[in-house]
Amino acid sequence: MIPAAFDYQRADSAEEAIALLTEHGDEAKLLAGGHSLLPMMKLRLAVPSVLVDVGRLDDLRYVRDAGDHIAIGALTRHRDLETDPLLAEAVPLLSHAAGEVGDPQVRHRGTLGGSLAHADPASDLPAVLLALGGSLVAKGPNGEREIAATDFFTGFLESALEPDELLTEVRVPKLDTLGWSFQKFNRRAQDWAIVGVAAVRAEGHTGVALVNMGSTPLVASGVVDAVNGGSNASEAAERATEGTEPQGDINASPEYREHLARVLVRRALEESGLS
Repeated sequence: MIPAAFDYQRADSAEEAIALLTEHGDEAKLLAGGHSLLPMMKLRLAVPSVLVDVGRLDDLRYVRDAGDHIAIGALTRHRDLETDPLLAEAVPLLSHAAGEVGDPQVRHRGTLGGSLAHADPASDLPAVLLALGGSLVAKGPNGEREIAATDFFTGFLESALEPDELLTEVRVPKLDTLGWSFQKFNRRAQDWAIVGVAAVRAEGHTGVALVNMGSTPLVASGVVDAVNGGSNASEAAERATEGTEPQGDINASPEYREHLARVLVRRALEESGLS
């Protein structure tokens, strides 16, 4: 299908992008890599009257050691996350999961910020950020604010971002990682996950999050409670579906997704070192 007509404006700075968002309000959408927004526009699921292109804001494309956390620019592409040596050492779960997103074309154009702002429960990286206990920095006309990942995803394809805010940075705490795992079940390598699991075990932190098991990316809180309570991988995995609302579609029934969640959580916990 062909998208509805829209105006195009390219922002040369974050401040200009925020000014354009403030001017046009809900009628404007940000364009970065375009791999989330453009398909929705073609299906008329998104009909913005103005596209604000931020794809050339190179100052929002970085991976930095910020002391107690790793700071990642929102426009950092998936391929850059996959190959960055600092990220591979400090946050290997995110580095690995970025290499599992879509296909090479998507990874070379899609951005971390775009994936998170799109808030798709079937997307890999929102669950990874939840498991890691990360946060996001949004900048608007009234300044910056930091939003915990657990507060960011508010509904199906909805986030805590205001219409006049730009996602500028993602922050991932440095963890004394003991083990991690990313499990994804799909029909083809480039497909959305039918179900996915991100898990990390560290000193003082256990994180497990689910892909495509509800209307938002979800923390598997039952699994985390079980692990922290001393359960083994099999016992903890039995709680994988607590608080979930998996949907049925042409790929899987809700019952099959629940089965996959238990299997993949067990595998993830075992791979991350919980026997």
